[in-house]
Amino acid sequence: MKVISVLFEIALLLLARQAQAVDATPPKAEIVIVGAGISGLCAALEAARSGALVTVLDMASVFGGHAVMSSGMVCMVDTPEQKANHVTDSPAIAVGDFLRFGEDANRGWAEFFARNSKREVYDWLQDIGVTSWELYPQIIPGNSVRRQHVAKGRGLGLVSPIYRECLRYPNLTFRWNTKVTALMVESGQVVGVHTVNQRNKQTEDVRATFVILATGGFESNLELVRAYWPQYFPGLAEGTRILLGSGVNALGSGLDMAGKAGADLARLDHQLFYSTGLVDPRDELGKRGLHAFNRHSIWVNVQGKRFVFDGQPDPKRQVPALLSQTSATYWAIFDATSRPNFFVSGSDWNDTNVVQREIFDNSKLAQWIKRANTIDDLAEAAGLPGAILNETIQHWNDMIDKGEDVDFHRFDDSSAERPPRIDKPPFYAIQLFPLARKSLGGVVVDLSCRVLDKKGRVIPNLYAAGELTGVGGINGRAALEGTMLGPGILMGRVAAKHCTNELKRPTQPPLPEPEVARSDSRSTAPDVLVSWREVLRQVIAQPRAGYFHFEKVHAAVLARDYDCGKCHTEPSPLAITGDQIDRRGMMRACAICHGGVSER
Repeated sequence: MKVISVLFEIALLLLARQAQAVDATPPKAEIVIVGAGISGLCAALEAARSGALVTVLDMASVFGGHAVMSSGMVCMVDTPEQKANHVTDSPAIAVGDFLRFGEDANRGWAEFFARNSKREVYDWLQDIGVTSWELYPQIIPGNSVRRQHVAKGRGLGLVSPIYRECLRYPNLTFRWNTKVTALMVESGQVVGVHTVNQRNKQTEDVRATFVILATGGFESNLELVRAYWPQYFPGLAEGTRILLGSGVNALGSGLDMAGKAGADLARLDHQLFYSTGLVDPRDELGKRGLHAFNRHSIWVNVQGKRFVFDGQPDPKRQVPALLSQTSATYWAIFDATSRPNFFVSGSDWNDTNVVQREIFDNSKLAQWIKRANTIDDLAEAAGLPGAILNETIQHWNDMIDKGEDVDFHRFDDSSAERPPRIDKPPFYAIQLFPLARKSLGGVVVDLSCRVLDKKGRVIPNLYAAGELTGVGGINGRAALEGTMLGPGILMGRVAAKHCTNELKRPTQPPLPEPEVARSDSRSTAPDVLVSWREVLRQVIAQPRAGYFHFEKVHAAVLARDYDCGKCHTEPSPLAITGDQIDRRGMMRACAICHGGVSER
């Protein structure tokens, strides 16, 4: 154990050196971008290509924000995938859907996105390597046609190529574990940001000609979620459980910074909730949730009865119905035939084996996931009235046989797809809750992404993009799905273009894509693995500020008994190696945990 103790001390020293090497102080920036989510990355790449000196600041140690953990669904209009599937779409049709479904959507941003999504989102992503899309097979509620596209590899497959392209520009610097605490304002103009390093607590002022805020929404801040509770929802009952389903750092920091600089904030009550929140087994506090559903299930309330249209997610009508129940929760009921259709959103869950292991076979979820060989036993396990649940399921099966859902109109004789009967054991019941997911309001910006004050005037040098702005209010109070990532990409690029047009720098050519020599067949000596695993256990035993991702990653490494050689060129996961300093090398390991995409 003395050897392990020495290794532990060495490991901590190496981690400190590593942080210094990776987060070296960059030169003075012309454009500072706060947030390395999808909007921030797109702004960074656009600005770097245009020759600006760019610094990206993020409180995490990894790229992508919540987008990298998403389903990778992007709403785009008039694409080759639509044409190949004989889908007729146009900006006019899309704008009509935005305005009708959202009810008070920002027409300017809706029209701007609909006109530009093909050229400025689809074509732009195609050029940097996002080339494989699946057109979602159903028309999602609120849309006139199929226009939701899912990237291969989900969120990771969408965001990784953007970040990888960013790494090719020497005029673009990333500063990780760096929290922006406030904007620097002099003579009414934004001139930079105040920062603090999350690991060593050192403060620093970073001056810049322009600041672009891309900090995301606030749906992981339950206090703000409740404070800005949507007026179009039933009021919160005492004890109503709301799960948090956005990125861990989606806490509303950008709202606070922009507000203190005089920015106008609008539509903060416009929030997108899902009715499909499953308690996240990775969250020890039980506050966070996963967006999970089985489109072949039926939903029953605590009385054992169906209470709403329970096909594919339709938050606009499902969430109010759920919140109106005596208890704002329900059980999704399905059988063995439909079990493979259970879906969990996000790159982490793009593998049915992972879903089986981490959801259905996970003892941490036993309170919310029940399985039985009879409906009576299932009802007892879930605390539902057995006679009523049997009646509900029998009525459902009868409607399947007759070809029409006379209660909630999920299907009829004209439906292209009809859900199956629920009659093959084992039977499943999964308890689900309201899930706070996306902010549809926020900082007010014009069509150049310039931040406006309460009188509609531009705040000099300050821009905002993405979910911090509620993506320009494009959704109103009800999103069409895929309408956060697509507009977020566009807004990041628009903000950067406006800044670089004023700077007028010569364009910056990218560095060549480096050759990657890597063997996936490496293995680490057993005795070395034993030593380093023990060191890892000690290192992550007491969480430290600024090491959230490091601790989560290596907890998974230990739990899954991974060989360090899967990610590192050296047997030590803490050594100063090419993979540790080279972000591109580190990125190749993302798919090991998040799955579904193979990095070049």
